[in-house]
Amino acid sequence: MNYITTTQLRTQSSDLIANLKAGRSIGLIHRSKIVATISPTTDNPPKLFNAKRFGKLVDELNLPKTTYAEREKRYRKHLMEKYGQGLS
Repeated sequence: MNYITTTQLRTQSSDLIANLKAGRSIGLIHRSKIVATISPTTDNPPKLFNAKRFGKLVDELNLPKTTYAEREKRYRKHLMEKYGQGLS
């Protein structure tokens, strides 16, 4: 296992990232004691956004089209209900 001090965390962060990407765990040393182990995550990367699939889902919902003025009117009404008259 590799070791890194708390000072080196600030000065050698790129080396830390490189070791984590390589799958290595690193022990964190603070005042001559090992206080933690930094290990790479095992989570899967997030899924990419698929615009075509999203477009199909929106079409399936068959929502009514709204104009800009209508959206603005609904938004203003919501703000008035939530915050009151003091909003300009």
